[in-house]
Amino acid sequence: MLGANQVIHVDRLIEELWDNSPPMSAVTTVQTYIYQLRRAFEAAGITGPAGEVFVTKRPGYIFVVDPEQIDVQMFHRLAAEGSALLEARKPERAAVVLRQALGLWTGPPLENVALGRLLEAHAVLLAEERLRALELRIQADVMLNRHRELIGELRSLTTVYPLNEWFHGQLMSALSRCGRRGEALDVYRRLHATLNNELGLDPSPELQRMQRNVLRAA
Repeated sequence: MLGANQVIHVDRLIEELWDNSPPMSAVTTVQTYIYQLRRAFEAAGITGPAGEVFVTKRPGYIFVVDPEQIDVQMFHRLAAEGSALLEARKPERAAVVLRQALGLWTGPPLENVALGRLLEAHAVLLAEERLRALELRIQADVMLNRHRELIGELRSLTTVYPLNEWFHGQLMSALSRCGRRGEALDVYRRLHATLNNELGLDPSPELQRMQRNVLRAA
């Protein structure tokens, strides 16, 4: 849960719920929502480390919970550990830890929540953090020479992220290393067409160099 174990100001809750147009009864309504949440947690037998989950603490409330019970905090811890392992040139362990971090995701962040402006910003940040963890895990697999195993996943990722040059470059590299240079060049051609048609851009100099290297090796 975002903001767990921190005081969340009532004004932030009001802004999230009603943006710049709160009703006159906003404070009372928030208090009612907190009361209903407390009742729901009590009915489910869910308690915090010291008992009550929602604690009133001026100027707002604290959601008290063990950090290990919150997937997003576990993700952050595992992603940081995986990144450090990769920096330490321990790709096999890094790949395992990063897979654990990514395995905590079941879909887009906060997909079942009606997002206000503040939560929407958190959702965007979480999506970027997940993408970065995925890139690190792919880097670990590349260091372990798992090029053939990566091809299918990278094809899928280039479809989901058609403008992401990094994923396309990784796919080109994996295909080329597996002796599939014609397919690698086709990946470049498709990316070039997409970037040119949608943004009026060419692929990055790095990808252009990669294309030339594949052509020379073909």
